[in-house]
Amino acid sequence: MRIGCSGPVLASYWRSCARPFPSRPAPALRGTVPSMESAGGPGPGPGPVVLFHGDEEIIEVVELGPPGPDELAAEMQDVDVAEAEAEFEDAVAAEGLEDEAWDTEEEEEEVGGARHGGPPAPDDSEVTFARHSASVFCVSLDPRTNTLAVTGGEDDQAFVWRLSDGELLFECSGHKDSVTCAGFSHDSVFVATGDMSGLIKVWRVDTKAEVWSFEVGDLEWMEWHPQAHVLLAGTADGNSWMWKIPGGDCKTFQGPGCPATCGKVLPDGKRVVVGYEDGTVRVWDLKQGSSIHVLKGQDGHQGPLTCVASSKDGSLVLTGSVDCQAKLVNAATGKVVCVFQEGSAALLPPAGGAEEPESNSVESLGFCNVMPLAAVGYLDGTLAIYDLSTQSLRHKCQHESGIVQLLWEESAAVVYTCSLDGAVRLWDARSGKLLSEYRGHGAEILDFALNKDASVVVTTSGDHQAKVFCVQRPDR
Repeated sequence: MRIGCSGPVLASYWRSCARPFPSRPAPALRGTVPSMESAGGPGPGPGPVVLFHGDEEIIEVVELGPPGPDELAAEMQDVDVAEAEAEFEDAVAAEGLEDEAWDTEEEEEEVGGARHGGPPAPDDSEVTFARHSASVFCVSLDPRTNTLAVTGGEDDQAFVWRLSDGELLFECSGHKDSVTCAGFSHDSVFVATGDMSGLIKVWRVDTKAEVWSFEVGDLEWMEWHPQAHVLLAGTADGNSWMWKIPGGDCKTFQGPGCPATCGKVLPDGKRVVVGYEDGTVRVWDLKQGSSIHVLKGQDGHQGPLTCVASSKDGSLVLTGSVDCQAKLVNAATGKVVCVFQEGSAALLPPAGGAEEPESNSVESLGFCNVMPLAAVGYLDGTLAIYDLSTQSLRHKCQHESGIVQLLWEESAAVVYTCSLDGAVRLWDARSGKLLSEYRGHGAEILDFALNKDASVVVTTSGDHQAKVFCVQRPDR
């Protein structure tokens, strides 16, 4: 074991523990060499030849053979271990190192091979974008060409950059809090960024010029309309907002007075589904500004909404909550079709010696486009694949740590997940088998995006980086 501390403290400690044994004094001879002639070169001889310097003389010859068990026992009696440990503790206190971190070989291995020349942690990525100076919270790809990414982070910065080489195109400057939302319009003409304080900015991509900004309350979510230059957002005061860009015409949808925690514009572009902290769900008519359906009580959730998703045709909606339930809702009638629940909202065992256990919750969900399947990702690391036709659990795929987000491939029954262990995984929803895994981040993945043909995954992480992974699939 290597102790990661040096200097006078350890020198004193090791000196005290390695003092010479009295019964075996160090010899007074300084020049003993084996089988060497005193007058010159090597040659056979009866034994050691001693070279004297000045007026030195032999006082006593001591045989230094291996000690026996009795001698060792006698010698150990002369070593005061308690005294040595006391001296060491006094020295540590004097140096003020009581709380110093002491690294062991095992701890070094966890850090990686850098300290002792071992191989670095694997990095499967093709490109790394490292312009952020703090955790990177969000990422989105431009939908028209899938060649640009926008990322936002805890450093109050947002950047638009090129996927092929990580080249910065322009900085979305002027934010005053962590940038938690960022995305391109449906035609990639505009890019919008929003920070936690509620400052939303829009830039025109081709000119790199800011064309609009607006300030609301604390921002919870933000999303572009799927067919128009219209931007929607939800805030902590319960309101949902809609603006025409770049003109700025505004409409608000007043909620129940608690945070509008998540939202999703339906594919028809006429309705938006909003989930709230009190567990209610509202379907809003964007043109009329009125609520079409309100799900509350038994139809709603028993805790704050965390996520909402829509099927490709907009006929079905999935809502997820900290109550560990995912509810399948008929978007036309507002009726709950069924409730999916992975076990229960049970408490997870504490990790790393934590005093209080963590609660499980639904973190992400989505519909498959090619089969009647839905996926739900949980904080406990469970990916549940549900069969919508039978409303039953089809597969359960376990992760090493909590799932942050999941995305389906556009044209295959393959679901992608990112998790707190820093890995992206591909799962075959038909068999429930893991297809592949990609790593490269030194911390948890906080968001990710997938291009149209599912050949590129872009991730953001707590390690201050965004990474581009090229996905290889045997069936493609």
